[in-house]
Amino acid sequence: MNTNNIYCPQLNVAASTALEAGKIALKFFNRLENLKISEKGVNDFVSEADIECEKFITSKIFKSYPDHKITSEEIGSNNQNSEYEWFIDPIDGTTNFIHGIPHFAISIGLCKNDIPIIGVVYDPIKNELFIAEKGKGALLNDKKIRVSNVRSIQSALLGTGIPYRAKDSTGTYINTLKNLMDNKCGGIRRLGAASLDLVYVASGRLDGFWEFNLKPWDVVAGSLIVQESGGIVTDINNDSDFMHSGNILAANLTLHENIKLNIGNSLAFKNF
Repeated sequence: MNTNNIYCPQLNVAASTALEAGKIALKFFNRLENLKISEKGVNDFVSEADIECEKFITSKIFKSYPDHKITSEEIGSNNQNSEYEWFIDPIDGTTNFIHGIPHFAISIGLCKNDIPIIGVVYDPIKNELFIAEKGKGALLNDKKIRVSNVRSIQSALLGTGIPYRAKDSTGTYINTLKNLMDNKCGGIRRLGAASLDLVYVASGRLDGFWEFNLKPWDVVAGSLIVQESGGIVTDINNDSDFMHSGNILAANLTLHENIKLNIGNSLAFKNF
């Protein structure tokens, strides 16, 4: 894959860094029996692979852009005061990773004044690099991608995530699931890595995706890639600030409205 002279310099840095971080992740994935794992909270794991990938990514970005703010899942924020902020998930899908399930990704996104302008999601298992720059479209391994044109719930294959850490969201989530199933949704998949769910929407593999209680590093990169592929991403409750609410819905425009109508009655309260 060519990461030279594509789009802007920040995207080149993010793409090349993600590719190198993917090599680090694979080294750990190929020797899981020796992997050191700790638990940050209930059902919330971090491995030495997460830490090593994150250290590598943050050091590469800091070297190129020392005046930018960097926020990452494991290390947190460097508190740099800047209009530019990088959001990094060194291994999105850690639970898959530590169980030997080959479905995880490196996610790197850049915002300017809270607006995503760069998105990179790399799947090292499949060697698939999804990239986007605001206003310039999205690519998968140098080829343009577009969201699907599926319009009906009955024909749609949707992705989702289960809010198993936020117990107060469980009832609402189950209701959304029931409403979609009652309306004979074409199919629902829970794959375990939100960034990959989003880029699968962007590339037409999934027709839509919804999830509650995500963090900015889960969605900044993938949401931009969806938008640059012709899709729409919003808060499930109709707010535009999905990055901070964490409640996200992504699809093509027509299907997005249909999904929202189907699950709307399930949303018992604004912020879960």
